[in-house]
Amino acid sequence: QVQLVESGGGLVQAGGSLRLSCAASGSIRSLNYMGWYRQAPGKQRELVATITSGSSTNYQDSVEGRFTISRDSAKNTVFLQMNSLKPEDTAVYYCTLKTTFSTYWGQGAQVTVSS
Repeated sequence: QVQLVESGGGLVQAGGSLRLSCAASGSIRSLNYMGWYRQAPGKQRELVATITSGSSTNYQDSVEGRFTISRDSAKNTVFLQMNSLKPEDTAVYYCTLKTTFSTYWGQGAQVTVSS
């Protein structure tokens, strides 16, 4: 079983920065990617960014150039550096890990950006 533990959410003013971390533990086999999704109130969960086992990255258009995803493969940890935050970035951010066999989710981290 794989467990994901997120940290680093919080409240920040528009234009500020936050860094999310997600540590994975357990038996991880055939990793495809790790990444981040987010869900704002009343909206569907949406992809923010992913990073593959080969370190290829993918971003949602609205965060491209502002957010950076990275990974410490030795520690099975993924990071999301969020800069130039906007009120519309306010959401619960979920870490995800996908293998050939299953998809795992963290418990979520609240990010609130005030205007």
